[in-house]
Amino acid sequence: MLKLKSKQQKNRSEKYNNILDSAGAVFAQYGFHKATISQIASQAGVADGTLYLYFKNKEDILFQFANFKTDQVFKKMHSAVKKGKNAEEKLRNLIRCHLSEFQNDKNMAIIFQSEVRYLRDMESQIKDISKMYLDLLSDIIELGQIEGSMRKDLFVGLVKRFILGAVEGVINTWLSADGRYDLVPMADPLVELYLTGVKGK
Repeated sequence: MLKLKSKQQKNRSEKYNNILDSAGAVFAQYGFHKATISQIASQAGVADGTLYLYFKNKEDILFQFANFKTDQVFKKMHSAVKKGKNAEEKLRNLIRCHLSEFQNDKNMAIIFQSEVRYLRDMESQIKDISKMYLDLLSDIIELGQIEGSMRKDLFVGLVKRFILGAVEGVINTWLSADGRYDLVPMADPLVELYLTGVKGK
């Protein structure tokens, strides 16, 4: 009986994940407002009614997609940051992980850079990916100031928003180019810019 229940839970989980992935593809292609339940069901290879066994409506699918992806990405980001021996390594690992995850899941990148960001009515139900990211950056910057590798006169709130904005700008440029180049090698030049600035010697 337990074995049967476990198998049913596994099948349900696989179908749920399949629907989320399919929804990601549809939202990325058509945009949230133009996407339909029928398109998502067709992409997932299930009947329209099957979606309502897992989700309340289209908005709920986007909520759960965003929250599911946020959990996945931030587990990897936390792991990458922990591997760094100092603030600079932690920052490089974070940026590389960020760019790598978005490059490996272009649909997620499109949705997070467009749909989720501008659907303000969903903020209370979608995990605040920006806040979580900024908190990680705060810890890294403060560690760098303690280590002496980053200036202590910097306003942390300004610096972390500058870093996040620059990374998002690089991702948006990559998406505009339809992902035709490798995104991850942009990580080190970004970190060098953060650490050394643009002023000549």
